[in-house]
Amino acid sequence: MSLEKRPLSLTINGQKVGPVDVPVGLPMIDFLHEHLNLTGTRFGCGQGICHACTIMEIQPDGPPIESRTCIFDAHFFNGKTLITIEGQAKRDENGKVRELTPVQQAFIEHFSFQCGYCTPGFVAAATVFIETLKRQPVKRADLQSRIEDALNDHICRCTGYVRYYQAVQDVALKTPGCVID
Repeated sequence: MSLEKRPLSLTINGQKVGPVDVPVGLPMIDFLHEHLNLTGTRFGCGQGICHACTIMEIQPDGPPIESRTCIFDAHFFNGKTLITIEGQAKRDENGKVRELTPVQQAFIEHFSFQCGYCTPGFVAAATVFIETLKRQPVKRADLQSRIEDALNDHICRCTGYVRYYQAVQDVALKTPGCVID
């Protein structure tokens, strides 16, 4: 990381941020944690392998994509719109959670996580997957393999994969337009 600073402007969880001077080379995860106090995004491996640091990057003309915050510096996201785990659930005017997303609710109902460290990354990936299915439905027979493909890169130290995958399957089957027979 450099001592040089450059302005950064972006939108995170629906809130405009910046322009704010940010050190060149500061990893996005550090910007989220240290500058915005958004600490739900997890630092795992620091090399982009475990995907615990995954957030959603909103695309103007398509479904969101996954972005890893430990391997990209904050300036990589300049001008972009991002959603962290803190921006997933619906909140009231005081910031209290009113309603979980279907993915979050399914993870709870399936007891998908144990320690929960990988959960924010899995929530982002599963949400990206469901949003993609809304635009590009999959045949029911192909659903399980598509879930595995979508979540395969995410590492769970507690080996909760089966329950994560079952929860995502439930959301896909319950969300109109995601699965075709």
